[in-house]
Amino acid sequence: MKGLLALAVILAGSARADELTVAVASNFTAPMQELARQFEARSGHKLKLSFGSSGKFFAQISHGAPYHAFFSADQAKPAKLVELELADASSRFTYAEGKLALWSRKPELVDAEGEVLKRGEFRKLALANPKLAPYGAAAVEVLQHLQLEEQTRAHWVHGENISQTYQFVASGNADLGMVALSQILENRKVAEGSAWIVPAQLYNPIRQDAVVLKRGANAPALREFWTYIQSAEAKEIIRAYGYSTPPQDGNGRDNADR
Repeated sequence: MKGLLALAVILAGSARADELTVAVASNFTAPMQELARQFEARSGHKLKLSFGSSGKFFAQISHGAPYHAFFSADQAKPAKLVELELADASSRFTYAEGKLALWSRKPELVDAEGEVLKRGEFRKLALANPKLAPYGAAAVEVLQHLQLEEQTRAHWVHGENISQTYQFVASGNADLGMVALSQILENRKVAEGSAWIVPAQLYNPIRQDAVVLKRGANAPALREFWTYIQSAEAKEIIRAYGYSTPPQDGNGRDNADR
């Protein structure tokens, strides 16, 4: 009898478990994978994660792609989806603020001030496509602020998204590149090679918004996930990967500029 009761409990739990499809900007791959593991372990629900460029996800969602939620690398695309009535306005919040780093696998190539860009001691500089990826747009802003846009342009190689940009540098196909700080951290330190953490004043804040899409509006599992992703535990995981998280007001809403 006890065995049958235990089986009934397991089957009941399985019946309540849902699978959510979530589109996630590629810069947020590692933290989202950890967040998903933690959420799945505690809830029994499953997250089917797709990683890629925010621009491509926006186009797919606009044409009816069946995602429940979207974690963008910027604020503009979730806001536009709300405007198009493809997402729930009340669900939108800033889940992270990204940071940019100039990185090379070579231990001595990138100095602490990023002077390597001025010296031009490199063949290829990897950037995410600024038309598709917010981190690519931020990288171009940095070069403009340093008055190095034209000087370095002939050396640019574009990744479709920030993950491909990172791979260009990691594989040695580019000497250095502008990547997300989160991609090169391990235990809150740069894992290998050399890096310059780009000062925040050289580019506009990379505030990253998430939004519930129409398909997920009535999904109880997604409401659970939305509560978890804004919890103190989730924010600590996000910060461990080199992001900052915005403060919230008394109602739990973030105070980042929209």
